[in-house]
Amino acid sequence: MSLGGHPNNVVSIKYCNYTSLVFTVSTSYIKVWDIRDSAKCVRTLTSSGQAMPGDVCSGSTNRTVTIPAGENQINQIALNPTGTFLYAAAGNSVRMWDLKRFQSTGKLTGHLGPVMCLTVDRISNGQDLIVTGSKDHYIKMFDVTEGALGSVSPTHNFEPPHYDGIEALAITGDNLFSGSRDNGIKKWDLAQKDLLQQVPNAHKDWVCALGLVPGAPVLLSGCRGGTLKLWNVDTFAPIGEMKGHDSPINAICTNSSQIFTASDDRTVRIWKARNVIDGQISDAGDASEDLASN
Repeated sequence: MSLGGHPNNVVSIKYCNYTSLVFTVSTSYIKVWDIRDSAKCVRTLTSSGQAMPGDVCSGSTNRTVTIPAGENQINQIALNPTGTFLYAAAGNSVRMWDLKRFQSTGKLTGHLGPVMCLTVDRISNGQDLIVTGSKDHYIKMFDVTEGALGSVSPTHNFEPPHYDGIEALAITGDNLFSGSRDNGIKKWDLAQKDLLQQVPNAHKDWVCALGLVPGAPVLLSGCRGGTLKLWNVDTFAPIGEMKGHDSPINAICTNSSQIFTASDDRTVRIWKARNVIDGQISDAGDASEDLASN
């Protein structure tokens, strides 16, 4: 099965457990796929808020990256935990989509530069908690109640900001982690909104991806140079590192036993997470390639 038809590189993908819908992003388009019987594109959403039935890009063979007038590059998308809302970062804002009706309901606004990453959590009163990272060096928090319309302003700006653009965010419990083009990683308390810890030079290059290992107090980070590092979530002490790719690591995904890293080298590598708290992971195809423990 293949989800084809995007005229350009696919930069983000999300799956909804509740509806069996897959969302893929290329340039200013989001394609919605129903994979229950076959890979069928049922909707195309745009950065400007239009929703069209079917696949509007299927006839295009133009590989030139051109953004239509009035549209913006979509950098990342995120689903809320119940699968009822989709958030799409494009330009300096994040567009909200009601997935029950496939309608755009408004935007999260306030950044002064392109929003490069976002993550969504659900808080106890049923609100969506959205955290965004931008090229303007800032991380912002938004509380969105179901039915919110129009322009939604941030409820908090995290201070102090990074020294360069934000490339990656990850949440575990009440902790938020941010990775930046300033090569650093910061750990924030989501409840108190305080900066708890930071590693100013976590990598020798931009921190492009962050991930968390289920059931283990371990943070994973990947950089533009292709290095993969492991950190203790509680102490922020380095656990280990290895050369993951020869090109930038763009995304990290995990389950209880595996780590997946996606790179500009057009590969996704799969790592076995054995005694990950001791820094021991290995290439799934080469059990001898262990992560050296510090």
